[in-house]
Amino acid sequence: MKHYDEEERGRYIMSVAQHRQEAPQTVRCMVVTVSDTRTKETDKSGALLQEFLRHAGHQISHYDIVKDEYNEVQEILKKAAQAHNTDAVLLNGGTGIAQRDITYEAVQSLLDKELHGFGELFRYLSYTEDIGSAAILSRAVAGVYQNTAVFSMPGSSGAVRLAMNKLIIPELAHVIREVQKDL
Repeated sequence: MKHYDEEERGRYIMSVAQHRQEAPQTVRCMVVTVSDTRTKETDKSGALLQEFLRHAGHQISHYDIVKDEYNEVQEILKKAAQAHNTDAVLLNGGTGIAQRDITYEAVQSLLDKELHGFGELFRYLSYTEDIGSAAILSRAVAGVYQNTAVFSMPGSSGAVRLAMNKLIIPELAHVIREVQKDL
């Protein structure tokens, strides 16, 4: 493992700070809840995602609930990638290991680039701050699909709070800056 000296560490921190400064102030986000049972009236996690995004100054370009069906999840991601008003898709639900939980497979198979650190950090934070060893049951995943950032997390309100507070909100604009910088 490489250890950075103070000068290298300082340059790295300055680089990250510059990237964040160059990032867009507002990200246009599609929020998708994957569930066989939730409705817009009962979807607490979808509402929470929207609340976090708006509070951080981001826009909601679209909100939908899709069934826990492979093709439906893939179709909504394809729709988002073609939309000119969406920079990121945030999905919640369907990431467990039950037979009906197919969000991970549907999302991961479309990704052009996977952000392995998102799932790893989400499980680590879940383990240390929230649910202990049950964190191994989470299949959170993130990446890029056709120049659209994609974040998929469990559907519980606690999981949404954790992902948004610790991972997504702090880096969302930075991720979009990186995705769009060569376009």
